[in-house]
Amino acid sequence: MRPGQVTGFLGPNGSGKSTTMRMIMGLDAPDAGRVTINGRPYSDLPWPLHEVGALLESKAIHPGRSAFNHLWLLAQTNRIGRRRVSEVLDLVGLSEVARRRAGKFSLGMTQRLGIAAALLGDPGVLLFDEPVNGLDPEGILWVRNLLRWLASQGRTVFVSSHLMSEMALTADHVVVIGRGRLIVDRPVAELVTQSSGRVVKVRTPDARRLHPLLQEVGATVSTTSDGAITVEGLAAERIGDLAAEHGLRLHELTPMTASLEEAFMDLTRDSVEFRGAAGETVEPEPPTMEATG
Repeated sequence: MRPGQVTGFLGPNGSGKSTTMRMIMGLDAPDAGRVTINGRPYSDLPWPLHEVGALLESKAIHPGRSAFNHLWLLAQTNRIGRRRVSEVLDLVGLSEVARRRAGKFSLGMTQRLGIAAALLGDPGVLLFDEPVNGLDPEGILWVRNLLRWLASQGRTVFVSSHLMSEMALTADHVVVIGRGRLIVDRPVAELVTQSSGRVVKVRTPDARRLHPLLQEVGATVSTTSDGAITVEGLAAERIGDLAAEHGLRLHELTPMTASLEEAFMDLTRDSVEFRGAAGETVEPEPPTMEATG
């Protein structure tokens, strides 16, 4: 994971996203491979809150403790002053309720308190596991803007989510896993571009003549409700050449752009939890992960 960008961490339920984040933070031990933060395992960081902050479970708070005292106790473990506690409470919008018991907080307020804890040591690496889960649209927008702002400061931001539409707006880069195995590690724009262009929308007054010609060369053709035809399995350039060869008129020839959700579904089709898989499973090499900030 690199500084200055939001890296989205995607995968079906049970793929290993939360487990991976727990291994990054030293809460679970991998059977093989290693995870480092700025070149060192989490357990070797002398003042970990100053290098990496994480929101893995927003409810990991004492319900009888105030928001301020929750953060102040964390701060003392890493020699962080009271002023910083007040700063992060203000940053996440909890200053007015800082003395209220955290157990009375709404889900959105609890998420904000967890984010404040992650930011407490002003770290260069930040991990967020499903930070928008259960939030209303305003809360989701706030988290999205916060993550983008943190990345713009040169921090490494690693965030998991099930909301593909949100990741499309937030992430610069994505890591996709399925059943504990790496599927994709590339920029969002590149992933979407690769998944696009497989279906082409065509408008032509000569549809009856073009339709069988496309099928003859192996394309799958269907007609939409508005009279256009969609062609799968043939590039737009080849469709245009084929129409020109037979003197057919084209009024529209548009490769249909895939969404991040469509690209994700295509990539993880065979990695959904509990779906049986035929054939022999080949164990991969133990992975190495490196986060820098």
